Amino acid sequence: MDKSKEFEMKEIKGGVTAPQGYKASGVACGIKQSGNLDMSLLVSDTPANAAAVFTTNKMAAAPVHLSKKHLADGQAQAVVINSGNANACTGDGGYEDAIKMAQVTGAALGIDAHDIVVSSTGIIGVPMPMDKVEAGIKDGAAKLYADGGGCAAEAIMTTDTFVKEHAVSFDFDGIEVKVGGMAKGSGMIAPNMATMLAVVTTDAAVAPELLKSMLVSAIDKSFNSITVDGDTSTNDMVVVVANGASGAEVTTGNEAAFQAALDKVCIELAKLIVRDGEGATKFIEIDVVGAASAGDAKKAAMAIANSNLVKTAFFGQDPNWGRIVAAVGYSSAEVDASKVDVYYGEEKLVENGRVVAYDEAKVGAVIQAKDIKVKVDLKLGSGAARVWTCDFSYDYVKINAEYHT
Repeated sequence: MDKSKEFEMKEIKGGVTAPQGYKASGVACGIKQSGNLDMSLLVSDTPANAAAVFTTNKMAAAPVHLSKKHLADGQAQAVVINSGNANACTGDGGYEDAIKMAQVTGAALGIDAHDIVVSSTGIIGVPMPMDKVEAGIKDGAAKLYADGGGCAAEAIMTTDTFVKEHAVSFDFDGIEVKVGGMAKGSGMIAPNMATMLAVVTTDAAVAPELLKSMLVSAIDKSFNSITVDGDTSTNDMVVVVANGASGAEVTTGNEAAFQAALDKVCIELAKLIVRDGEGATKFIEIDVVGAASAGDAKKAAMAIANSNLVKTAFFGQDPNWGRIVAAVGYSSAEVDASKVDVYYGEEKLVENGRVVAYDEAKVGAVIQAKDIKVKVDLKLGSGAARVWTCDFSYDYVKINAEYHT
């Protein structure tokens, strides 16, 4: 591949239906009392390779277990997602309902039920209203269209306040390749997946094993580098589907451009989830550099990002750097207290573990902005990590106090 074109990407519209050979729909079938869209369907025109990463929660929902089974062969042709009901903690009956969702979708589309990824999101512990679900699947199958990505993305929302989509295209040895995605998530967001779902599509051909390894790499930089509240949910899933419709084939040795595109889509979707954090008023980017290892950098960065004291300080627009260094200190990363530097934006507040004279007006401007950058330099090595989080506001408590789980 021409190295000069390797990372030339442009943002495009269309979400999951931006790549060739996909159709999608989003319909309302009555699962949500609001009457909002609650059934999402994505279909590849042809059988495709697929891979996924799932929640690490030991109370994983029925659709998670079923979709793991369906994706064991690295193949999928459709993804069906309902919102408003998680089908979690619903016992054997819930698993049978997940199977039924795949069967009804397969019958409506004329494809094998085993080639369907099933996902659910919403209230935990409530039996699925299967009459509504089945009607919604059939309605969605009848309304599939090539520009349906937006409706599909809207239909997976729960406490989200806006639709989350991103897509890019790039040149792959003279062939235009596209990668598109949609996601949902607003609360119960933490690394190792969260109460979030994401579906990524591409019209490149990628072998299942390579696709899985590239997805894992992308997730480490994106969905596993965000946190809203430190909670990991029961239903989380990120699935990628590659149908090869463009004619481009990604293999080991020429995968750099595709990895960059996959990373880009996942990172942008992950950042949208943080921006939509329940009650969030601040979007906070945290860089830890100079760590003894990349792993240590990630530990320190996530400790800062998950600290309720840090998050409430930013909501109150209080430049309380003591909470930053305290989080670094308990993170289990290697730390020398006499070497730590802390920056808010470009302003250094701490040098070698001690406060320095800083411009209060400039620091005030940093923490009053909606987007805030924090950097911590441990000065022990070359390890670095970047994560994203948001603040905790009064509204976070209100939203979660009123949301029936």
